[in-house]
Amino acid sequence: MQRRLMAILAADMVGYSRLMELDEAGTLARLKTHRLELIDPAIAKTHGRIVKTTGDGMLVEFASATDAVECAVEIQRRMARRNSDVDAERQIRFRIGVNLGDIIVEEDDVLGDGVNIAARLQVLAEPGGIAVSQAVRDELAHKLDLTFEDQGEQPMKNISRPLRVFHIALDETLVPPLPLPAPLAGDGGATSIAVLPFANMSGDPDQEFFADGLTEDIITALSRFHDLLVISRNSTFVYKGKAVNVQEVAKAFGVQYVVEGSVRKIANRVRITVQLIDARTDRHVWAERYDRELTDIFAMQDEVTASIVATLSGRVEAAATERVQRSPTSNMRAYEYLLAAKVLHHRSTLDANTEAQKMVEKALALDPNYAHAHAWRGCIVGQSWMYNWCPDRETAWNTVVAELGTALNLDDNDSDVHRILAAISLNRGEHEAARYHQERALGLNPNNDLIVVQQGEYLTWAGKPEEGIDWIRKAMRLNPHHPERFWNHLGRAYFAARQYAEAIEAFRHISKPDQFHHAFLAAAAAMTGDPASAELHRRQTLALNQNFTVAAYLATLPYKRPEDAEHHREALIRAGLPQ
Repeated sequence: MQRRLMAILAADMVGYSRLMELDEAGTLARLKTHRLELIDPAIAKTHGRIVKTTGDGMLVEFASATDAVECAVEIQRRMARRNSDVDAERQIRFRIGVNLGDIIVEEDDVLGDGVNIAARLQVLAEPGGIAVSQAVRDELAHKLDLTFEDQGEQPMKNISRPLRVFHIALDETLVPPLPLPAPLAGDGGATSIAVLPFANMSGDPDQEFFADGLTEDIITALSRFHDLLVISRNSTFVYKGKAVNVQEVAKAFGVQYVVEGSVRKIANRVRITVQLIDARTDRHVWAERYDRELTDIFAMQDEVTASIVATLSGRVEAAATERVQRSPTSNMRAYEYLLAAKVLHHRSTLDANTEAQKMVEKALALDPNYAHAHAWRGCIVGQSWMYNWCPDRETAWNTVVAELGTALNLDDNDSDVHRILAAISLNRGEHEAARYHQERALGLNPNNDLIVVQQGEYLTWAGKPEEGIDWIRKAMRLNPHHPERFWNHLGRAYFAARQYAEAIEAFRHISKPDQFHHAFLAAAAAMTGDPASAELHRRQTLALNQNFTVAAYLATLPYKRPEDAEHHREALIRAGLPQ
């Protein structure tokens, strides 16, 4: 037998059978959520290991009594906060017992009196409370700022001697307070938003969990955007089931925007409404309704969440941009300068690029360690390099490399840093580097339509245009108000997939086609056997650039496979463009 001195935490759910009888599916769903969001993270944070679980309890081992008690306190604190907006009869609460003693270790199990005492202590704990042995209390008396209430010696089942028991006082002072209000625009903080619990309008308990899950998914997904300060779920859910005044909520949390919505089941369909409100003006910035079949409610939840988040983030940025444009330049924060730079960058003109560089440089002057701004400066200068808008291409390229390197060193978890590095790598024909950074960007922020559309672009050049089409279409669904250039990505993907008619249709969405769009259209028309259309676009290509050549143009396209580049070359020559 292997023996070890170890702290054991035993936890058991209060009233499990009653709650299961009252609402079996709901209880299991909430218990699973609590495990994933509260309990397991607390155990991992304090270096615990789950030895075994039952339907309503668990046994966890720790290397020290300090870790075990800190874990128990954190679980009970957070459970108290979670229960603050739940009806008393539906609250999930735990009793927790902690003991420090000599334990027998057998493979993955632990046995002995030390374990049995922890289990008996758990029974003696109050609902939502913690009971510890004298060994634990003596070990922690001067290590943690906790109050131990002596309960005297208590008899314990199957333990030959009574043992002294202590309760840890868990009063209101131990419950974490609500987060401090986020700074409002102009006060030095990022754009801030609170997502209120979606209202269940159907009266169906199943929809209650769906509505809560949808709200939590939106909060989680929005939290991935570095430009948004998102109030946590624990804070916003205190308003669940309550009539609220949006401006009062915004004031309480110190946010600029509030999202609210509802879920209603109608026959075999679910209707979800969502709206974004500018709390300062009480003006609806954006509203949308989603109707879906109820065949797979959770797949639908994922789809709707992705759509809402992509559109919502864009609408928040657009609304913030309007506010920036109305504000005096001298009052802008670093974030607002960067936001203005992004908007200018997306216009893709020489004048806009020049102004964008000025804006991003002002942002960095205010905050030299702003990783996101360094990344975007690299992107904006990279645009000037790509379109030859810079007086010295070598200097511009060195600036791009330096800025992206700085951004990566400051924050390796900024999805935009990896997105921009992927784009630059791809344009240089460095496909492996592009793949790495694109995968990192997608993993960090799978709801960003710019990252999703770039995944489609990468796959197009990597020789998988059919997959690329799916990703580009997904980006368009994520953001129905997507930039016009998404049609350019889609047209090129269709062309590479030899779907010429679809490519032509995509390019027709471009309001002001440039020489490259006309070259693609000429090549696609030639491949469909339409010489008249091919000739028209050939002339327009040369009218925009009389020095256009097939060789020079193909050198700008990062095809990975030689056969794809050759296919494009043959199509351009068939259209009559000069080699």
